[in-house]
Amino acid sequence: MLPFWIALQFLSSLPVRLPGMPSPQDSGRSLLFYPAVGLLFGVLLWAASALLAGTPVLLHAALLLTLWVVLSGGLHLDGLADSADAWLGGFGDRERTLLIMKDPRSGPMAVVTLMLVLLLKFCALLALLEQGQQAALMLAPILGRAAMLGLFMTTPYVRAGGLGQALADHLPRRAGAWLLAGVALVSLAFCGVWISLLVLAGFVALRRQMIKRLGGTTGDTAGAMLELLELLLLLGAAL
Repeated sequence: MLPFWIALQFLSSLPVRLPGMPSPQDSGRSLLFYPAVGLLFGVLLWAASALLAGTPVLLHAALLLTLWVVLSGGLHLDGLADSADAWLGGFGDRERTLLIMKDPRSGPMAVVTLMLVLLLKFCALLALLEQGQQAALMLAPILGRAAMLGLFMTTPYVRAGGLGQALADHLPRRAGAWLLAGVALVSLAFCGVWISLLVLAGFVALRRQMIKRLGGTTGDTAGAMLELLELLLLLGAAL
């Protein structure tokens, strides 16, 4: 179970302590448990939504979104912010884009992007609560983290020696493929064909942009993809 705890420590703000420094092999296997962490998030969000039943719907949606952000520790929002700054400020240049992503400061594009994504997530949650649809709360975190697994399986990692490099190098690809197939079946069963295709199209489009600009992915762009695909699923379900 060590790979699961590695995934949970990395992807969440939950108080998880590892017995020591994980090996590269365990780190690679931890990618297989990213959808399981998403499932845990989904269960916690669904339970919180059930506990909040009867509260004013605006407050209900705001508290769910707050919990969602807190659970991940803002990790992926940080990647989204860095990617937004880099895509605008990089002017199409690979090295400049990568350099901006390493800068811890946030520019105007990062702030605007975060505001828009959080606003749209809030509005989508509000619409889903009004419609009585709870399935998206479970599925969005799962598919977002499954997309990270799919990205590392199919896309070169461009920062040599980084944490993502160890993940990509030691990922069990056959097991990952079976896992993604299972997630796809769950998505089809609970989201339907068109929402599943919408999320898949978003994955393909974002991956293509990463390949075109960087020649692969980074941790920041993977986090940005997760946030945008979660948003896409919520919007598709709300509409």
